[in-house]
Amino acid sequence: MYVAVVPNRSSPPAILLRESYRDGSKVKTRTLANLSEWSPVKIEALRAVLGDRFPASGPDGLEIIRTRPHGHVAAVLGTLRRLGLERVIDPKRSPERDRSVAMIVARILAPRSKLALARALSPETLQSTLGEELGVESVTEDELYASMDWLVERQDRIERTLAKKHLSESTLVLYDVSSTYFEGHKCPLGRLGYSRDGKRDKLQIVFGLLTNDVGCPVAVEVFEGNTGDPKTVPAQVEKLWVRFGLKRIVLVGDRGMLTSARIKENLKTAEGVEWITALRNSAIQKLLKQGLIQLSLFDEKDLAEITSPDYPGERLMVCKNPLLAEERKRKRADLLCATEKHLESVKAATTRKRNQLTGKDKIALRVGKVIGRFKMGKHFRIQITDSSFSYERDPQHIEAEAVLDGIYVVRTSLSQDRMTADEAVRSYKRLAEVESAFRSLKTVDLKVRPIYHHLADRVRAHVLLCVLAYYVEWHMRDALAPVLFEDDDKPAGEARRDSIVAPVKRSPRADDKASSKRTESGEPVHSFQTLLADLATIAKNRVQPMAKGEALPAFDLVTTPTPPQRRAFKLLGVRL
Repeated sequence: MYVAVVPNRSSPPAILLRESYRDGSKVKTRTLANLSEWSPVKIEALRAVLGDRFPASGPDGLEIIRTRPHGHVAAVLGTLRRLGLERVIDPKRSPERDRSVAMIVARILAPRSKLALARALSPETLQSTLGEELGVESVTEDELYASMDWLVERQDRIERTLAKKHLSESTLVLYDVSSTYFEGHKCPLGRLGYSRDGKRDKLQIVFGLLTNDVGCPVAVEVFEGNTGDPKTVPAQVEKLWVRFGLKRIVLVGDRGMLTSARIKENLKTAEGVEWITALRNSAIQKLLKQGLIQLSLFDEKDLAEITSPDYPGERLMVCKNPLLAEERKRKRADLLCATEKHLESVKAATTRKRNQLTGKDKIALRVGKVIGRFKMGKHFRIQITDSSFSYERDPQHIEAEAVLDGIYVVRTSLSQDRMTADEAVRSYKRLAEVESAFRSLKTVDLKVRPIYHHLADRVRAHVLLCVLAYYVEWHMRDALAPVLFEDDDKPAGEARRDSIVAPVKRSPRADDKASSKRTESGEPVHSFQTLLADLATIAKNRVQPMAKGEALPAFDLVTTPTPPQRRAFKLLGVRL
């Protein structure tokens, strides 16, 4: 680091604080500060400090008066700006936009309450440079809530902009839903319903996520907690067709959502809308009984295309995955044993000498709890009287279900010339990208749950903030894949598969990273969170120079990044 004097033709020279650094084999220079307004005495004092002409400590020397973690902020905020998300939120800068961006970045760095975030941004209690980078150091909790209200009013325009950027005519659109729960009971969106989080006693919401064909999030919608998955579909078709203006789309959804009723009422009636989904087990059993599915087909291959009069104008791809069959067999055996264990305890309660369980209703209630927990009631024959209870397995029912182990049927309205059978199966499997998004949103990184907001629009804003944070994280993970435990050579992994029905395999490069914990260039491999933690060790240090007992102007000095850190910033396309 040094002080440079840059001549100006008809003006005083510019006095700049500069730093030299090496980028590969090249030596480059960057300007850290403009010191042109400093007095000559101050400039000379700084030169003395940089030239090590003052003692390192004591009354005359350098003192670090504040250290602020900075590298992780620069990485996330820089990526957000590179993606143009600030302008997507609002083309004009405003305090509300800056606060919204701060909440998005903070959701990736460290999910927390709005009160905790306000304290983390404050100069008195800051935990990073995020507040000063966005100029929101003095923000209050109420101002953050007001910015959430401001943001949710712009959701429609934000989603239309993202859809224009990431969706196109005839594109695949992946759609899935999840749910999360509340702490409290006052939100009008909160309802008791099916809880994917196992919180049956808490109110919850349902939210549906739309992504493009590779899992990049585009839009999200929040529904009341007792909304069934299929009932969310009409709103998404209307959003894609009317608001986004896409006249030809291929909607991919799971079998519990794109049901026959939804296809008939909402998809077949919408011109230009095609779909890919799968059949439920009951429908597959019907095809088996009709003789349309021949198990002998799978002796030599694992995919067969059939047609059925029950699905006119549609194509059915029957797939069999042996590994999935083994897993289902194992899981069913475990569940049957667990069910029998608990049913045996109920049976013992009806025969004990003290506090004997009696009464048909009471016994049935206890049995119902066991059946509801393990969902294995269909595989048992149960007899209940006022004073006894007995059970046994139903081998015929178990065998009938076992026949379908590993078999699933992909259903599509697309013709053969539009999409081959392999491509249709591959497209359905891409729903795993949305499932990955939900894992990141709910558990791994962004922690959308639990929800503490009581106002409906605040809940919508909270979910929108989390999805926008995932939008940034998705792009960061994609760019950083070479240094993460991610497969950055998926085509090579795809080439290792025997067929599209077989499980996805990692590329040789991903296997090498997983085994050695090192990249090809010898750098340590990270998870996304450990990489952020590593980048956070790059700090902005406020340095206070002293000369003859007098405090000279303080300046900031950023930690020199390590080679792996420099590579991370290079992959992100972000300057520190």
